[in-house]
Amino acid sequence: MTATAARRYYLEGASKSDIADELGVSRFKVARLLEQARDTGLVRIELDYRGSLDLDLSVRLRTAYGLRHCVVVDSPEQDDSLLRTNLGTAGARLLTEIVEADDVLGLAWARALIAVRRSLTRLSACAVVQLTGALPSPAFDESSIDLVRDVARTSTGHALFFYVPMIVPDAATARALRTQPDVLRAMSKFPELTKAVVGLGAWQPGLSTVADAVGEVERRELYDLGVRAELCGIQLDAEGTPIETPLTERVIAIEAQQLRAVPEVIAVAYGSAKAPAVRAAIHGGFVKSLVTHTGLARQLLEDV
Repeated sequence: MTATAARRYYLEGASKSDIADELGVSRFKVARLLEQARDTGLVRIELDYRGSLDLDLSVRLRTAYGLRHCVVVDSPEQDDSLLRTNLGTAGARLLTEIVEADDVLGLAWARALIAVRRSLTRLSACAVVQLTGALPSPAFDESSIDLVRDVARTSTGHALFFYVPMIVPDAATARALRTQPDVLRAMSKFPELTKAVVGLGAWQPGLSTVADAVGEVERRELYDLGVRAELCGIQLDAEGTPIETPLTERVIAIEAQQLRAVPEVIAVAYGSAKAPAVRAAIHGGFVKSLVTHTGLARQLLEDV
């Protein structure tokens, strides 16, 4: 039975639900069979990407922070482009391994996630949902819509996206845009999300696309209110507690309680200066798995 489950899952791409039906067992039993196949050596998983995997740091960081999955890539922090490429490839490999056909996958817009999309060549068919409105960046052509659409195309699954900005001038505009059919359609899927991939920003210039988007004056005002990190436009204090600010009402994105309820949230984060922000997001219960690099991993371990 173990070999059959492993063959159907790893070689033929069947979902755990399908295998459970075929074998007449529960999904939990299938999960145990697959774990047994890995533990006994029946299945060996090889990660093939540029940038070597630091297994020791991966295990230490996963254990220290109670993460479900942790991938630490040994890649130089000085070269942003190479670092994003290596993290993107590692993140794509992790997604390929853990996403199943019956998943509902949420994607936020982040520079690191663009790299994941570029490396993603295979993914189980699943619904792919946009988590945030569009946040233009002069350095990148791809929008949040492009990201969701391209990943859905790779998975041959259904894409749910919406053509609205992430940050609007006032709360009234945000409320009006949230009533648009495509926005409602995507947001109605938020309670059904089983996995999500997000970026993470520290509330400093150059370390968060949201912090950069609001401008210097508002950025300082929010910092004075205690904002130290953000993910999906959700603003967090140093301990990972969401902070309601005037910006919160102007953001069109998944809300804090909705993201926290997603069973598996993977953050792809880079830059040692983001260590306090990553720590806050984990302690706040938002991030369950992490794809990062040696510099940030060591910084996180120093303060445990």
